[in-house]
Amino acid sequence: MTTVEARPAGAERTHGPDAVLACVCACTILVMGLVAAINLAVPQITAGGLHPSSSQLLWIVDAYVVVFACLVIPAGAAGDRFGRKGVLLAGLFTFAAGAALAAAAHDVPVMLAARALTGLGAALVLPNCVGVLVHATAPERRGRALAVWGTVSGMGGLVGNTAGGALLAVASWRVMFGVVALTAVVFAVWVAMVAAPSARSARRLDPVGTVLLITATVALLLGIIEGPERGWGSASVVSAFIAGGVLGAVWIGAELRLTHPLLDPRLFRIPVLSSAGLGMFVTFFGSFGLFFANASLLQYGRGYSVLAAGLGTLPLAVPLLIGSRRVPGLARRFGIPAVLTVAFLAISCGLLGVSTATGLPYPVYAGWLVVVGTGFMLALPTLSAELTRALPAEQAGVAGGLQSATREFGSALGIAVVGTVLTAAFTAHLPAGVRHGHPVPRTVAEALVAAPGQRQAVVDAFASGVGTALRTAALLTALVGAVVVTVAVRAGRQRSGPTADQR
Repeated sequence: MTTVEARPAGAERTHGPDAVLACVCACTILVMGLVAAINLAVPQITAGGLHPSSSQLLWIVDAYVVVFACLVIPAGAAGDRFGRKGVLLAGLFTFAAGAALAAAAHDVPVMLAARALTGLGAALVLPNCVGVLVHATAPERRGRALAVWGTVSGMGGLVGNTAGGALLAVASWRVMFGVVALTAVVFAVWVAMVAAPSARSARRLDPVGTVLLITATVALLLGIIEGPERGWGSASVVSAFIAGGVLGAVWIGAELRLTHPLLDPRLFRIPVLSSAGLGMFVTFFGSFGLFFANASLLQYGRGYSVLAAGLGTLPLAVPLLIGSRRVPGLARRFGIPAVLTVAFLAISCGLLGVSTATGLPYPVYAGWLVVVGTGFMLALPTLSAELTRALPAEQAGVAGGLQSATREFGSALGIAVVGTVLTAAFTAHLPAGVRHGHPVPRTVAEALVAAPGQRQAVVDAFASGVGTALRTAALLTALVGAVVVTVAVRAGRQRSGPTADQR
C-alpha cells in the first residue's frame, strides 16, 4: 500500500511531475492492459502447441490476475518499506522476465509459472506507480494527477484489447509476450531516468497474511474452475472450497491479532467502505467476464480477425471518454445511491443485451456495449470517491490498496465464473455425437478436432454458452449492485455531523 506523503523539500529530481505522470500512466496501462490482451490470444493458445484443457486455459488467463490481486497490497507496503522507485523498477523487470518466459513456454506448467511471475511483477508495479507519482507531485496538484492516473487505469483493459489485437493480427501470441517484455524493460529505463527516490518507512511486512490470502484465493478459484471438468461433487472440488473457507477464516484470525496487518478485517465494519469495495468488485467482475467471453465470441462467432475483435470492444470506451468528468457533479446533484442504481442497472442490462445480440448485426451489439460502458462510467469514479472518503486522510494508502485489490479480485473471479459457466453451457449445447464422446470436448478447438464437419454447430454451441455466461454475470451484477445501493442509502441516512468531505 502507498501512503500519501509530502514530497521532501530537498528532494532532487531532474524531470518535472508531468514527465513522471506520463511515465507511471504508461506503466499502469502496460500491466492493466495485459489482463485484457490475453483474452484475444485464447483462440491461438487453444489451437497451438500447448493444447491446454478448458480449466488449464482459464488458469492461463487467471493466474496473472490472481497473483496480481493477492499481492497488490503487500507490494505497496514493500514500496513504503524499501523505497517506491526501487520496488517499481524491480516490478518492471520481474514483469519482463515473466512475459519473456511466457513467450518461450512450450508446456502448460511453464506457461502457468510465467503468468504467475508476470502477476508478481504487475503487483509490484501498480501501487508503487501511485507512490512515485505522489512523491513527485506538489500537494496542490496531486488531485488532478491522481484523477488522470485513475482514468488511465480504468482504460487499461480497452487499451490492452486494441494493442493486443494489433499485435496478434500480424504475429503469434509468443511475439505478443516478447513485445510486452521488451516494453517493460524500456519503461524501467524511463522510470530510472525520471523518478526520484522516496523516503523509506519502518513499516513491517506481513508474509504470513500474504501467504494465507493467496492460498485461500487459489483454493476458491480452483473449486470454481475445476468444477465443470471434475464434477461439482468430486472430492477435489469440494476439498478446494472447504480449504478456501478454512484458510480465509484463518487469515481473518491472523490479521486481527497483528499490530500491522496486511489488511485489517475490522475496516469492513465501515458500511460505506465495505459497500464501495463490494461495488468495485462486482463492476470489474462484470467487465472482465465480458472481456473474456467477448474476445473469443467475436473471433469464433462473427469470424472477426483478432484485430477486428480487439477494436470491437471500443464502444465500451465511448462513455468513459465523454462523460467521466461529469460524474462527480451528478453524484452531488442526485445523490450517490441514485448514480449507483443507474450504474448497476446499465451494467446488468448491457450484459443481458450483449447476451441476446450474439447473432444480431454488429451495430446492435455495439449499442449494448455502450450501455455497459455507461454503467462503468458512472460506477468507477463514484465508488473510487466513496472508498477514499470512507477513511481518514492518513489512511489514504489503505483506500488505494483496497481499490486496486477489489478491482483485481473482481477481474479474477469474473473470468473464472464466466469461463466456468461458458464451458458448461458450451458442452451442453454441442451436437449429441460430439457431446457424448470420450473425452468430452470443452473448448472450441477440441470440438472442431472431434467433429471437423460440424463447425457451424460447434460455433453455435459456443455462442449459446457465451449467452448463458453473460446472463449469469448480468444477474449477479444486479443482485450484488442492489446490496451496494441499499447500504449506500442506509449510510447516507446515518451520516450526521461533518461529512467526509468536510474533515
